[in-house]
Formats: sequence, C-alpha cells, structure tokens
Amino acid sequence: MRERWTDLTGVWRFAYDDDDAGLAERWFGDGPERFDRSIQVPYPPESKLSGIHDPTFHPVLWYQRDLETPAIADGERLLLHFGAVDYRASIWLNGQHVVDHEGGHTPFSADITDAIDPARDQQSLVVRAEDRPTDVSQPRGKQAWAAEPSRIWYHRTSGIWQPVWLEIAPATRLGDVVFTADLTGDIDVQVTIDGQPSAAATVEVTITRDGEVYASHTASVSGPTAAFRVSVPAVQRDHTGAFTWRPDSPTLFDANVVLRAGDLTDTVHSYVGFRRVSVRDNRFVLNRNPYFQRLVLEQGYWPESHLAAPDADALRREVELIKELGFNGVRIHQKVEDPRFLYWCDRLGLLVWGEMANAHEFSDLAVDRLTREWAEAVRRDRSHPCIVAWVPLNESWGVPEIATSPRQQSVATGLVHLTKALDPTRPVISNDGWEHTESDIVSIHDYTPSGAVLRDSYGDPDAMRSAVDGVAFGRKILVSDRPHVGCPVVISEFGGLSFGPSGDDKWFGYAVADTAENFREQFEDLVTALLDARGLAGFCYTQLTDTLQENNGLLTAEREPKLPLAVIREIVTRSSRSIPQELVAAARQRARSRYG
Repeated sequence: MRERWTDLTGVWRFAYDDDDAGLAERWFGDGPERFDRSIQVPYPPESKLSGIHDPTFHPVLWYQRDLETPAIADGERLLLHFGAVDYRASIWLNGQHVVDHEGGHTPFSADITDAIDPARDQQSLVVRAEDRPTDVSQPRGKQAWAAEPSRIWYHRTSGIWQPVWLEIAPATRLGDVVFTADLTGDIDVQVTIDGQPSAAATVEVTITRDGEVYASHTASVSGPTAAFRVSVPAVQRDHTGAFTWRPDSPTLFDANVVLRAGDLTDTVHSYVGFRRVSVRDNRFVLNRNPYFQRLVLEQGYWPESHLAAPDADALRREVELIKELGFNGVRIHQKVEDPRFLYWCDRLGLLVWGEMANAHEFSDLAVDRLTREWAEAVRRDRSHPCIVAWVPLNESWGVPEIATSPRQQSVATGLVHLTKALDPTRPVISNDGWEHTESDIVSIHDYTPSGAVLRDSYGDPDAMRSAVDGVAFGRKILVSDRPHVGCPVVISEFGGLSFGPSGDDKWFGYAVADTAENFREQFEDLVTALLDARGLAGFCYTQLTDTLQENNGLLTAEREPKLPLAVIREIVTRSSRSIPQELVAAARQRARSRYG
C-alpha cells in the first residue's frame, strides 16, 4: 500500500457491444455519448448491485468515466490499477491505448502518465471487457456457460469485479515486494524495481510491531531486482511462540519498505507473519507441530453481487463467521479470492487453501491460459501467511482424461512444479479430489451421507491406505507411479447436506435434511466420523453458504446460520483422534528443547 491513492469505484458510464463494433467504431475515443447506461463499479453487470442486473449473454462490455486531472510533480508517475476484470481487458486514456490484460481473476496495472492531456480538465478513461460466455477454454471456475445456472454452476461474473484505483509514485519505484518469513526469525525479501535505478539506489526494510522497531536492514540495488535477508533477533530468541503466526494467535509485524534512488524516494507499507507449513509422517505440520485442518468450502459468492463482495466489510465478516463456526481454515473454491479477504485471514487467523478457477476443456489454448493466470495468482498471493496450500486443479476439470492421458498428467505435474518454482514453502495439490499425479497432500472428495461408511473408509491406517489406493466417484485417487508414502490425507470435500425445500428439483445437495434437528444429527454424524478417524490430517466441509440452487450451506446465502453458531462450533471443534494431545505436547517439548 502507498499513501497517495484514489479510489475509482462508483458510478461509471456503460454500454453493451453485442455486435462487437466498438473497436472499429473507436468507442475508446469518441467520448461518453457512446455509453448510454450507468453501472456501479466494481459489481458485474449480471448482478443486482451493479444497477444493470442482466444475466443474459453479452460478450463485450464497455465502461467509461472521467478522471480529475491530478497534480503530478516532476519525477512522479500516475499508475492505474485493476484488481480483476473478467476476462480480457483493454484500457485507453483519452483515446490512447495504455494496457491489455487477459485473465479474469488476477490484477494488472498501467503507467498512464504519458496519456494525460494537460489541456483537459477531465481525462477520459475507457475499458473494454470481453468475456465469452460459452468459451470453456477460459478459466471460469463455476460460472455457467449455459444460459441459466443449474446444479453446481452459477451466474457469470463479467467485466470489472474488484476495485479500481489510481496511485502516484516516483518514476523509479518498487514494482513488487515479496516476503517469506520463517520461524527462524529470518525474512527473505525479493523486490522488483520499475524504472531505472541510479547506481546508488538502496532498499531499506524496517520491521515494527506496536510502534517498536524490531529490525532494520538496508540493501544496495544495482538492477531491476534484488534479494536479501532481514533477521529479527526477537523472533529468533522467542521460545514461547508469542511471535509466530497461527490461527489462534495470528501475530503480524508491520513492514515498511523504502526505495531511495538519487533524489527519489518510494515508500510502501505491508506486513509479515512468521510461520512454517510442511507435511511429514502423514501429518500436516504448522510451526513444527501436527495440526488438524478443519476447513470449510468457500465459494465466495453473494446473491446480489456474485463473485464480487457486496462491500469491504462483508469480506471481514465472512472470515469472522468462519471462525465463529469453529473452523480453523477455508478452501477457496474455483476462485482466486479478493486480496482483502486474504488480508482478514492474515489479520484474524484463518488457514487458506488457494485455488485456481479452472477451464472446462483440454486444449493448447486452455492450458496456456490456465498456466499464465495461475502463475500470476501465486505471485500475487505468496506473501500471505494465511495461505498454507496451493490447488491449481480441481476434480480433473480441464484435464478430463488425466487417468489415461500422459499429456494431461504432465499438465497437472507441470503445474505442481511451476508452483514450487514460484513458492517452494507450501504444499501443492496437483488435482484436488482424485486422480492425483504428484501431490504433497492426498485430498479426497467423499459425499457419502453416512458417518459409518466414513469410519469404514478412513477410521484406521489400514482403511486409509485402502482408500488412497481406491476410487472416488468412480475415479482412482492416484494415477501416477509416484509414491505418496507419508503424504497426509485430507477429505477435502464431504457433507453437502441440503437443508431447505424438499422435493424441489431446483435445489441441489448430496443428502437432504428435512428438519433442523435432522440437519444437526447428520452434520454431527459426518463430522464426528472424520474427527474419530486415526491418521486423517484434516477435512473440508461442503459448504459455508447456500449458493443459488445449491442449498447445502451451513449458512443461508444471506449469511444467516441454519443452526445456532454455538451448536455448529461445538461439533466442529471436538478433539480429533488423529492428533492425540500427548503427540502435540511432545512436539512442543521437542521445539522447546531444540530452541530453549
């Protein structure tokens, strides 16, 4: 975050371009008369909050708004940022093209300084967004490519759906800052410099907490990138865990980063959390201790705004609700979530599995699109301490013949290695649910409605081994010869209990409860069965909220609980037989002996 920024969300002019004539007719330069409607940005036009509320097919969208001409000093630049535009975006200022971007879930920016017309009081900003509704080679996640949503597919989210803002920054500035903070008290810092740094350029990182300086380090910069380490002695000496990040104690340190290049100074503000995740001996390990993951599936969808959050407060409240329900983590499903949601997961303490929205065909184009956007997502989010696993593929979506196709297996395995090249600090799951090639966690989707069946499948180590060697939904769990000995097993989708109008085929769930008491009994039966399963490393319940016709949430679409929060919490937070308390105590004692 920089201090000098301007929010551009709000009312923009808007037009559909169903004939795709706008480029030839130069809508980007003809002024606002082309734009005959108004839209509330950043809500997609399919949604109610946008003011348009038209869910029918419109593949090309145009936006326009005027900008006040900013006061920019010599040596400063004006930067334009988009959080996300689905799916392909082209941007103009005063008729001058400034940037293109493809990928509906990842951010992009442009230096628009040279396109400013100083003779104008207002600068005209124009956005063209192209989102082909039936193009299944686009990474689209759960956005329906049929005219109407059905079963597990939802209304589309097209165009601008995350914030837009301006920033004033020096001509030579920090382009990217990546923090990797470990339990050792060391922070590995990578910075990217935009512009041409002078020979005397330096980067200074200062780590503080509650106003107290804990560390400061200055490094010389001679090119477009720099990498260095900042050591925080107080964390190195801490034997109590007071300075580490975990869900029950999400300790964060503020980080100020200052680039000095000649007479230019650029300052950005961020934060770091010291924690370590790993997998070992069939366990998920957080900060050297076995940790049982109690996750809930999060679609990140709101009835009035679709994939866009209705407001910033809703993102914080979502995290608070998940924690109040007793879960210690969340699996973001088929969406690269708004960074503001991840901020609250960092701040309030919630584990996150970061997942890519998948395409729904296998082709060279689909693989290229998925790979490029996934790499952007990992680079955007790898400094968040809350993220503890990466999931590039779900249920063989986009690789439907992965069981028998070496080429499709190579895509999944290649995504694992690409992810590890960008971020070697977190486990990666090649294909969540089944048909794993190389995965650090073996995740299984199992929607049996019976706790007894779950106990038979996962209740002891022998049953677990049989399950991993078996099938789910008719698909093998493992499709490669790579040994997965020692990999944790997580039931990453289960439950899906539908509690709502019965007998109505517009509702979708994997089992039906007809009363609140029956809903509680079934939920308790399933969760308790997995908590009793020795050797299981965690679970992810489907799902947090009702989403359109999927009425299988613990909360309604309006975020109202279907059972008292305390009832759900008591069930979710019961002790797991997988990680006995004496094992946790022994791990903590080993840590104290090693560092104390």
